[in-house]
Amino acid sequence: MYTRSPVIVMELPEKLNYTEGKSFLSEFQPLLEIDRPRVVLDCSQLQQIDSSGIEILLHCMDEAMKRDGDLKLAAVSPASAAILELMRVDRLFEVFETAEQAAQSFHAVAAPEAPQGLPWYSAEYGAAALKSAS
Repeated sequence: MYTRSPVIVMELPEKLNYTEGKSFLSEFQPLLEIDRPRVVLDCSQLQQIDSSGIEILLHCMDEAMKRDGDLKLAAVSPASAAILELMRVDRLFEVFETAEQAAQSFHAVAAPEAPQGLPWYSAEYGAAALKSAS
């Protein structure tokens, strides 16, 4: 586990099933003690995942979101991606090729503000203009 500014990157074990999931959750739980946790789960070592592992991932994401945070996956193998798709949860997770890309995605640039000199309502588009257009 390592951090990239306020983003925490945690590596998943080789197997994520019921028994491995218990120890993983005990390591993951302290990460949720901060406000707005931003977590990337690095799946590069993950070789085997079952339905219990999927439930664990969903639980982790749910807990992060309850605290106004987010959880993203990185380096998901084709086999793991197939399991996520079969369980119909692939669209619930934001997936990136590398942990670095996932961590950077938390720092997305905000949309620029509208110029203050432009009015939100213009008189030239009033009721008279609508009547003449019809």
